[in-house]
This record gives sequence, C-alpha cells and structure tokens, in this order.
Amino acid sequence: MDDLNDGDDQPKSPVTRSALHEREARLRSILETAPDAIIVIDDRGIMESYSSAAERLFGFTAEEAIGQNVSILMPAPYRERHNGYLNQYLKTGERRIIGIGRVVVGRRKDGTTFPMELAVGEVMIEGRRLFTGFIRDLTERQMNESRMQELQAELLHMSRVSDVGQMASAIAHELNQPLTAILNYVQAVRRIVQRAGMSIPPKASEAMDKAVVQATRASAIVQHLRSFIRKGETERGVEDLNKVVSEATALGLVGAKETGISVRVELSAEPPIVFVDKVQIQQVVFNLVRNSIEAMSEAPPPRNLMVAVLIPESRDAEPIAEVSVTDSGPGLAPEIAQKLFQPFQTTKEKGMGLGLSICQSIIDAHSGRLSASPNGERGVTFRFSLPLLSQDETNAS
Repeated sequence: MDDLNDGDDQPKSPVTRSALHEREARLRSILETAPDAIIVIDDRGIMESYSSAAERLFGFTAEEAIGQNVSILMPAPYRERHNGYLNQYLKTGERRIIGIGRVVVGRRKDGTTFPMELAVGEVMIEGRRLFTGFIRDLTERQMNESRMQELQAELLHMSRVSDVGQMASAIAHELNQPLTAILNYVQAVRRIVQRAGMSIPPKASEAMDKAVVQATRASAIVQHLRSFIRKGETERGVEDLNKVVSEATALGLVGAKETGISVRVELSAEPPIVFVDKVQIQQVVFNLVRNSIEAMSEAPPPRNLMVAVLIPESRDAEPIAEVSVTDSGPGLAPEIAQKLFQPFQTTKEKGMGLGLSICQSIIDAHSGRLSASPNGERGVTFRFSLPLLSQDETNAS
C-alpha cells in the first residue's frame, strides 16, 4: 500500500519509525486478507490503495488501478457523474453514499457489470481528505434471492394445481350422489309403472332409457376423474426433514420481512430421516408458514413465528418426527376450528378453503397426522408427524 502520510514530517526516532512500519504492515495485512474489496481514494477520486479482494472482484491489478480515477470501476452513466458528485460533496457537504451506503453497479475490467453494496468512510490524514470504500459483491446473493422467488413461485403453482385437484375431487364426490339418485329414480319410476299394469308410451320409454344411459355415463366420468386424481404419481425419496423444513420455511418467508414478524427456527439435533415426496411436504410447510404470516399481518405486536422439528420420545412401536408451526396471531374461531380441515372452509376474503384440506390429504398419504391447537392467550400451533426411517431402512435406501 502506498504511504498515506504525504506531509513533510519525518519520524523523529527509531521507535516512531518502527511504529509507523508496524501500522503500515497491519494495514497491508487488512487489505490483503479482507474478504470484501477495499479501495482508498483521494478528494479527486484517484485510487491510492487497492486490496487483493478488489483485484479479484474488478479484474484490474493494483498496479493498473492505483493512480487511476475510481470511475473506471463504474459503468456509464455513473462514470461520467462521479467526479461531479464528489465535487458537490466537497462544496456542500451533501452526502449521497458517504457514511450511508447503498447498492450500486460496478464494472469489471472486461466490461461486465454486477450489483454491489458500497459503504464509504471519510478520514483526514495530515490535512488530506481520503475516502475508503468497502465493496461487497451481491451477484450471488441476488441470484439466490431470484432462485428463492422462482422456487416460491413453483410451490405456489404446485399449491394451485393441488387446489384444482382437491376441488375437482370434492366436486366429483358431490356430483356422484345426485347422479346415482337420478339413475335410481328413473329406474324406480319404470318399475312402479310396470307394477301398476300400465303401459309406457314408446317415446317415454325411450326417453327414460336415454336418461339412464346418460346418468350412467356421467357417473362413470365422475368416477374416472376421482380415480385419475387419486393416482397422481409422487416422487418419494429418503430426505433429511431438517433440510426439507428449512428450505420450505425460507421460501415461505420471502417478502415477509416488512411485516415485523420475529422468526425462530429450531431443528432437531439428530437428523430426522424420512421417506417422503419432498415437494409435497415442503408445500405443507410453506402453506402453514404463509397462513401464520397472513394471520399475524394485522395482529398487534408481538408477532412471533416459530418453526420447529423434533423427534419426540415415544412409546409407540413406530418412531416419528414432528414439525410444528406456531404463531401469535388472533387464533381460530370455534366455528372454524371444528371444521378446519374440511374443503371450502376459510376465513380469508379471497380464499378457496382448500389449503389445509390439501395439507391434511398430503400428510395422511404419508401415514402421518396433521392437527391444530390454540396457544393459550393467542395464536395457533399446527403440528404434523411423519414416520421416521430406521437405521437399517436408511442404509438400505
């Protein structure tokens, strides 16, 4: 690093000279080992120090960068405006980044750009004003956030597909009963007329026959639909429930930061190994987390959400893992609590009332159990259990 002491004073003793060398060695060590890029510029924007991390991030070597205006690390139009911003600050003291920090765009030597977080500090040394920039590459973070949003969208899509399937199954079940009744009534009318010794006009008999055929056909269509829904293939595999729940919780919390909710996630110390359809179980966790967030959105503070995975001590022959989602929302009204998991039951203005019904269907299909219970003064805890794989089953898989 270039010597930042630009004054005329020289060390007056070996002790002060040694202290100066030690200070410079420490500064060099920081510049060489700091994970974030560090750049020091003067009040004209000329780079005087340039860390190893900055070399890796921007592609310019220290020899290429030092002595150049820092604007070479910026794309247009920021490059052209930078000196103006710096002069404006020196004249008026109006801060745009200094002491504040913000997300800006950087430019590499090859011309590619990337998002970065920039924090700038200011210091006076020997009457000279210097600015130190601390730069963090946000490319990976933004990619992760983008991927999280994509995964959330995929889970939402899966949820909608499940909603449609559940609704179709419910409708098919409801339609099958009146269709069967229509078929029975038509056949009963025919028998009643025949027993009374009355003849049925040919056209009436033909109409009755057609009614029976069409009712039978409609019933067969409904049965086929229900059979098709039940046969929905799932992809089950051996999964660590801690990981499944962690990922789904992170997806459910996307966009929830602004609600002021305090979140705690407690995972089992011993990895709970289960044989499940990962996407379906994540859909359950995602739905429960989103329901809790929505329930607390208008609730008074504190707004607390806890997601926990544990392996309870059980005397049962089959060991289980348990997942719980606990909130401090308004709780459940008694009339809703009694039919909570039934289709088309909802307190949401635009809800379809299928989410919890689907969650229960998924957990039931995995030989587990889903339940809800109040939390004393306020809030609800949803719990679901899943069978644990034995060590032998895990090794065999």
